Amino acid sequence: MSQNSPNAGNDLREVKQLGMWASITSLGYVFWLVGGMELVERIAYYGVKASAGLYAKAPESAGGLGISLSDYGIIISLWAIMQTFVPVFTGGISDRVGYKETIFDSTIIKIFGYLVMAFFPSFWGFLAGALLLAIGTGIFKPGIQGTLVLSTNRNNTSMAWGIFYQVVNIGGFLGPLVAVHMRQLSWDNVFFACAAIISLNFLFLLTYTEPGKAERLERNKQIKSGEVKQEALWRDAWRELKKPIVIYYMLVFSGFWFLFNALFDVLPIHISEWVDTSVIVTSLFGSEGTSNGILQFWLGLNNEGTKVMPEGMLNLNAGLIMTCCFIVAALTAKYRITTAMFMGCLLSILAFVFIGAFHAAWFIVLAIAMFSIGEMMISPKKNEFMGNIAPEGKKAMYLGFVMLPQGIGWGLEGYFGPKLYEIYASKELFSRDLLLERGMNSTEISAIPQGEAFTTLVSYTGESAQDLTQLLYHSHNIGMAWYIIAAIGTISAVGIFIYGKWLLTLQRAQQAA
Repeated sequence: MSQNSPNAGNDLREVKQLGMWASITSLGYVFWLVGGMELVERIAYYGVKASAGLYAKAPESAGGLGISLSDYGIIISLWAIMQTFVPVFTGGISDRVGYKETIFDSTIIKIFGYLVMAFFPSFWGFLAGALLLAIGTGIFKPGIQGTLVLSTNRNNTSMAWGIFYQVVNIGGFLGPLVAVHMRQLSWDNVFFACAAIISLNFLFLLTYTEPGKAERLERNKQIKSGEVKQEALWRDAWRELKKPIVIYYMLVFSGFWFLFNALFDVLPIHISEWVDTSVIVTSLFGSEGTSNGILQFWLGLNNEGTKVMPEGMLNLNAGLIMTCCFIVAALTAKYRITTAMFMGCLLSILAFVFIGAFHAAWFIVLAIAMFSIGEMMISPKKNEFMGNIAPEGKKAMYLGFVMLPQGIGWGLEGYFGPKLYEIYASKELFSRDLLLERGMNSTEISAIPQGEAFTTLVSYTGESAQDLTQLLYHSHNIGMAWYIIAAIGTISAVGIFIYGKWLLTLQRAQQAA
C-alpha cells in the first residue's frame, strides 16, 4: 500500500495467535497491574452506573432524585458524550506526557465526581458529578489501555484483551453488589463507598512502571531539539480520524453501543417495574427465601432474602464475563476479528427481542446470558482491533478512538433509551392514566410526587401490587421499546458484516503491495 493511501501506517495483518496457556504465561507484571487498576475503577464506576436509573426515578421521600425518565435521559446522554469524546482528542496526551501521570490525575477527578453526587442530591448535583466522572474516565482509559498494548505483542493480543476484559468484569460484578447493599442503607453511602474504592488505585500507582517510557522520553527529546516535528495534538488526532478505516468503524459500531448501554441504563428500571424476581429465589431456596448473608450479598438479594434486586439480575452479565471470557476469547481467536464481532452483535440483538417478548424472571436471566456471550465476542475485540492497526507512537490515541462509536451510540441511547421506555413501558405514567380511569381527579394525580404513582394506585384501588402490575403489563405494548432497540442493533450488524468484507479486501491489497 502506498504511503499516500488513506490507510497508510495502519497494519491490517491478521497475525497467528499463541495458544491459550502460552498466551497467559507470556503476559508480564505490568499487564496484571493495569488489570488490577481497571478492576478497582470498574467496581466504583459500576457501583453508580448500574443503579443510576433506579436512583433517578426513586422518589425524594426514599432518598432518590425523584426525576422523570426524560430528565434522567438528559443526564445519561451528556454523561455519555463527555466520557466518550474526551479521549478522542486527549487520548494522545498519554502517549506524550506519560501514562502514569494521566492515570493519577484522572483518579483525583473521579473521586471529586463521586463526592459531588453524595453531597448534592439533585438533578444538577448528579449531572455535575456525572460529568466529572465522565472526564475522569475519559482520561483514565487511554493510559490504561495504552499500557496494555505496549505490554503485549501481536501474537498474544487476542487472549490478552480477553483476559483483561475478564479481569475488568470482576470489578463490574462487584460494583453493583456494593451498590445493592449500600443503597439499602442510604443512597449517599453508594457514592462515598465508590470514592473510597477508587482511591485504592493510588497504591497500585506506587508500583507502576510505564512500558516504553524510554522511547517516549527519547521522542520528546527529539521534538524539543527540533529533530522531529510534532503537530498540535488535535491536528494529529483529526488527521487520523479522517482515515476511512476509522470513519467507517465509528459508523458501523454505534448501533451495538446503543444496545449495550440500554442494558445498563434501562433494563434495571424494566426489571424493577415489571419482573417478579422472587420467582428465582423461590426456585432456588423455597418460598421463605434465604437468610444467609453471604448468599444475599453474592446474589444481589434484598435484605430480607426474598427477591433479586435489579442490579443483582444484571450482575449475571459481569459474572459470566468474569468466569467465561477467556474461554470465548480462545474460541474466537481463530476467527477474523470482524467476523467474531458480527456474530456477537447478532446474539445481542436476539437477547433484546427476548426481553421485549417475555417478562418472566427466568427468561430475563436467559436474555442477559445471551447478551453476555455476544458482548464477550465483540467488546474485547474492539480494543484488540484498534490496538493492532494503530501506528507506532499513537496507541493510546487510537484506543481513544475506540470510544467514538460508544460515544455516538451511548449518547443517542442515553437520550432516546429512557424516552422510548417512558413512552412504551413507564409504570409511573401508566399508573397515572389508570388512576384517572378509576375516578381520581387530574388535580390530585398531578399532586402525586414523581415516583409514587404506582404505590398511590395500590392504596387507591385496594388491589394487590402484583395484580395491578399484571393488568398494566398486559394492557400496554411494553415490548415495543425493546424491539426498536433491537432494530437499531440489526442495522449495526449489517454494517459490521460489510465493514469486515471491506477490510478483507484492504488486507489482500496490502499483502499484494
